[in-house]
Amino acid sequence: MRQRYEAKMVAMELRVKQVLNAQGVHTTNYVPYVSYGRRLRKLVRQKQISGESSDMASAVPLQKWAARGQDPNVLAAIRQEVCSAGEPAP
Repeated sequence: MRQRYEAKMVAMELRVKQVLNAQGVHTTNYVPYVSYGRRLRKLVRQKQISGESSDMASAVPLQKWAARGQDPNVLAAIRQEVCSAGEPAP
């Protein structure tokens, strides 16, 4: 079970890095974006929330990482391309 979890996390992190490469993000800035991807994946994978509640929950990490100085456009690309999450509620 642990190996399967680790394999999924590695795959998600590789997809995040591909998005970052496409967006032109320098490798020294990868860590916060990968952390955002991990957090968003945890939210998306929760089976207790869906629909509008999921969208509202995904707005919190977006605002948090944007306030930390990360580019909201890159965060949106990660959200859409890696985690398949919808638009966060305003």
